[in-house]
Parts: sequence; C-alpha cells; structure tokens
Amino acid sequence: MQLFQPSLLPAAADIARHHHREPYATVVLAGAYEEAGDAGRLAARAGEVLLHGPFSAHRDRISGGRTMVLDLPLPFDGRDWPARARIDDPDHIVRLAERDPIEAVAGLLDGIVPAPVDEADDLPDRLSDVLRTSDTPRIGEWAAAQGRSREHVSRGFEKLYGVSPAVYRADCRAKRAWRMIVASDECLAGIAVAAGYADQAHMTRAVTGLTGASPRRWRVALR
Repeated sequence: MQLFQPSLLPAAADIARHHHREPYATVVLAGAYEEAGDAGRLAARAGEVLLHGPFSAHRDRISGGRTMVLDLPLPFDGRDWPARARIDDPDHIVRLAERDPIEAVAGLLDGIVPAPVDEADDLPDRLSDVLRTSDTPRIGEWAAAQGRSREHVSRGFEKLYGVSPAVYRADCRAKRAWRMIVASDECLAGIAVAAGYADQAHMTRAVTGLTGASPRRWRVALR
C-alpha cells in the first residue's frame, strides 16, 4: 500500500503548466501558493484544499515562504469536484495518510466544506470564466467588447495561465464532455451539442486526444 507524506514546495517557484491524468486533492498545510488552471486562478492557503478532476491542467506560483502540501488521490469518476474547500483539522488527515491512504481520503471527503472562489477581477481571469462555459464567444469579439485587441488579451492570458485562450477553451470543453459522457446515459450526439461541439465526431476526436480513449470505450470501462 502506498503511503502519502507531506511535501515541501520550492520557494518562490514558477511551475509551468502541466497535466495530471489522475484526480487528486492538495491539502495546504503551511504557506500559500497560486494555481491557474481548470477552475480559474485560485490562491490556496493553509487549511484549504484544492480538488482536481481527471486530466486536470494548471500552472503554479509558489510563495516565497515555506509551503507544505499533502496530495491525496481522489476517486476516478465523472463527478464535478468543488474547486476549493476548507478543512478544520489538516493534521488529522496527515496522520491518517501516514497510516492508511484510503482512510485519509475518506476522512478528507467527509470533512471538507466547499469554499467560494474569488470573483474574477483581472481581464485574464474574466476571460477564463468565459472560456469554461459551453457557449463561448469568439476571443476577438470578447476582447473588442472589453476595449482591447485580441493580441493584448491573449498575451495577458498566456502570461498567467501558461497556455493560449484557444487551447485553454478546447481543453476545458473536452473535460466537460468527458464528465458528461461518464456520468450520464445521454446519447453521445446530444452530449456533443450540449458541450459545444459541432458534431459527435468532433467531440470524439477531442475526448480521445485528451484521455487516450474514445467516448464509447469510456462508457464501457466505467460501467
């Protein structure tokens, strides 16, 4: 059985955008860091938990002080986890993880309280909110409505999120479609429309590219 130990993050580090196939939760034990990813830009502090679904991607900026975290695996399914939560006794979860990771995950999920995500103020974060929806405007049109050029908006977004707005939107759309595929029995053509794809074939290519398996294979595997 794999046991899980707290890890110390490198101080004042800027970690490039990266992907995680497996879902997991990060319990912040000390210090703070900022994550820019699937749920927008989140500041995580001691006593808070960031939850990541399968195939998550994000960029991290670590504070200059001592930042200690504990990463724990989450169930691999289609549920839509809250992006951020609080927990009253992180040290209790650490003690459980050192003895039994399954018990630690159960204790974590029983003890977390979803926490609100800060309202987006900066232009890149407002764009992130828009790009995560199923009905997104063209990036150039959105930028013009903000009184900015597409190039200006794209540069600012990529500087914070480590990826272009177009790639971010495609990534979020594929994850949204995957969750719908594995969490419901709705026909794939209907899911494709609901997720914002032109047709089922387009969705199939996107989901297969993200996850390594087709929508039909996922339905068989998880049922």
